[in-house]
Amino acid sequence: MLKFLAVLYTALAFTANAALADVAAAEAAREGTMKKLLFSDPVEVSGETFTDPDGGEFRLSDFGGKHVVVNFWATWCAPCRKEMPMLSELQREFGGETFEVLTIATGRNSVPGIRKFFEEVGVDNLPLYLDPKSALGRDMGVLGLPITVILDPEGREIARMRGDAEWNSDSAKAVIRALIGLEG
Repeated sequence: MLKFLAVLYTALAFTANAALADVAAAEAAREGTMKKLLFSDPVEVSGETFTDPDGGEFRLSDFGGKHVVVNFWATWCAPCRKEMPMLSELQREFGGETFEVLTIATGRNSVPGIRKFFEEVGVDNLPLYLDPKSALGRDMGVLGLPITVILDPEGREIARMRGDAEWNSDSAKAVIRALIGLEG
């Protein structure tokens, strides 16, 4: 039993150190607008729900097991209009079993308005989620838009950015590669 516990401890320590190394590499990759991305120790996130257009309820914890870029935005937000196609590109390049971009329209945003927004900016691969009363946004400390939060595979917040960024830049892609463990 003691040998098993020693092996388990070693495996957990290795995993924790690897995760810290990934975050350190991601921090080092920040250039340009990505310098606004601030990393922190992992923090538990809100359990508030958000919905899809059909009324299905979700929590951020439903997306565990992968790194998730959560973007809080609104149809009236000019910087959101600029950044949404870049988030779409990030999803197109990295989306899958280890990474996902979630877009959550917070506040008053009609479903037809969101669909029109996505169509106008050429986005067809990002999810349509709603936080109509801003309950999740408030609980997550979203003050102003856009706000982007990165969650680790355990569903904890590890980074946050206020304002828009060039999510399709070499720097942003290097940050994501470092977090999900892809080579250069």
